[in-house]
This record gives sequence, structure tokens and C-alpha cells, in this order.
Amino acid sequence: MVNFIFDGEPDAGVTILLAHGAGAPMDSASMNAAAASLAGAGFRVARFEFGYMAARRSEGVRKPPPKAEKLNPEFIVAIESLAAKGPLIIGGKSMGGRVASMVADGLFAEGRIAGLLCLGYPFHPPGKPENLRTKHLENLQTPTFIVQGTRDEFGTRPEVEGYSLSKNIRVFWLEDGDHDLKPRKSISGFSAADHLKTMAAAVQDWVAALV
Repeated sequence: MVNFIFDGEPDAGVTILLAHGAGAPMDSASMNAAAASLAGAGFRVARFEFGYMAARRSEGVRKPPPKAEKLNPEFIVAIESLAAKGPLIIGGKSMGGRVASMVADGLFAEGRIAGLLCLGYPFHPPGKPENLRTKHLENLQTPTFIVQGTRDEFGTRPEVEGYSLSKNIRVFWLEDGDHDLKPRKSISGFSAADHLKTMAAAVQDWVAALV
């Protein structure tokens, strides 16, 4: 059984299904804030947890995440359990978005999803820019929107702009944002709330063009 957290109106025209990152649950502060912002932009947002994270919650044991590709079947099960009516966008924060990106093309070809949304894509592990996680992104067919902070240690703007990414991928940059999309207001002039509002509006425009 998949447990979901929902934000937004149940009858919203478009549903966004989000998975969490490797180290924090679906109700982390950053996930809560992102979901609230997207719901405020008119989306129905659903969040779920992979089994290893749900086990931390229920058993109190901190199990490490498996390799991302081993989570692919769980994402498919979540989509089936959600049974969204109307257009569905899948994605997530960090690892959650990466897993979604690995299952997206098959689902898109079948007409089961309309697009892919990644909030802080983990292009490489911090401090290891040579260990790229981009091979499958080079020929991705699914319309994709990646929201990335310019100083994200998993992929900064200068790094990402040098990658060979599919023409179906749009990277939307948030100035001075970190992996949680948070800027340093004293440096950038923006607050975390500013960036989340900008993110949600940009996603709204992108989805409108899709559906």
C-alpha cells in the first residue's frame, strides 16, 4: 500500500506526483514548502515515500537508500496506486527526480504521463563531478523541466551548461540557490519564499504549454 500526502484541490486539472530525496522523507521542510508552492499555483500535488524511507518511519531504523535504479518499480507502483485523473506530471526532489527520469520515457510513450519535473537534479555526487548521472538524459524523449540552484553542489550552472542534454529538457535556474533551491538573501537579494514562488510560476507556465 502506498501512502500519499496531498496538497491542492482534489479536482485540480493537473496532478504532480513527487518522490523525496535520498536522505529526507516526503514531509521534510523543503518538500513541504515546494508542495505548498505548487499547490498554490493550482496543481494537485501528491507525495509518496520509497520503502526504505517508509521503514525508517515505521521501524525507527535508518536504512540506507538502495541504488536509484532499484527504486524504479516502486515509482511505477505509486503511479498505479495514485490513479490520477487528467494529466500527470511525475518527478521529485534530487534522487526522487532521478528515479522518475529513469522511468519517464516508457510512461510517456504509453501516454500515461505528460512530463517530468525535477527539483534539484543530482547530476553528480557532491565533490565528484566526474561521476555523472546524465547518460540517460542525453536522449530523453519526455518533456522535462529541471529547477536547479546556480550553486547546487550536485550540479552548478557552469557544470550543467557543459553537459549534453536532450532538447526536451529545459533547465530553469534560480540565482544562488542550493540543493534545496534556497538562496543566501544577503548575497542574492532573494529569499527562499521568493524562489519557491518563482519556481511554481515557471512550472505553471511550462505545464500550460504541455497540456
